[in-house]
Amino acid sequence: MTPARRKVRIRRLRRSELPIETVKLARFLIGKTLVHDLPHVRLSGRIVETEAYIVGDAASHAFRGLTARNRSLFQERGHAYVYFIYGNHYMLNISGQREGIGEGILLRGLEPLDGIEWMQRHRHTKSHTKSLTELSRGPGRLAAAMRITRSLDGLDLCAKGPLWLGTAARPTGEIGVSVRIGITREAHRLLRFYERGNPFVSGPKSLSV
Repeated sequence: MTPARRKVRIRRLRRSELPIETVKLARFLIGKTLVHDLPHVRLSGRIVETEAYIVGDAASHAFRGLTARNRSLFQERGHAYVYFIYGNHYMLNISGQREGIGEGILLRGLEPLDGIEWMQRHRHTKSHTKSLTELSRGPGRLAAAMRITRSLDGLDLCAKGPLWLGTAARPTGEIGVSVRIGITREAHRLLRFYERGNPFVSGPKSLSV
């Protein structure tokens, strides 16, 4: 599957359209659009893989309560929570509950739409098919391609601003559900959602059929 290189017609999602329940929101976001408007280019892509992290979940950054680092997870649904991990990668999450409840959704896979050449520059990859499928497959690559940094932490993705959530660019395919990837605590929970058959979904193929 080769990403579209046409300008995509979408509109900003309203908060009222986002389900007030993190697991439902994680599923709802599959097929929706993530947009980052930079001064010189628009970067956008279809969200094709998410993971939910909920109250009582030992793998959640909010598990031990509110801190200066995780404050954005406790904001009303639709805010960005960005953190730095392994000394190398940023990760983009979206708050998923009412204000004061620490739950979130990790964006794990994105199918590029607009600004692909700039995404390649951000990832230092070449413009051939193999590198395109690896361009934003996985949360670290996604954040790098989309130029996500801590400066965007706490941003309202439903309000006017450079980083926002948009409607679907095309109909969403069948959605699969699986255990989560890359964690050791409570990995068995069926809280990962993905678009079946999409090459920009990360992780082992056995979890994406």
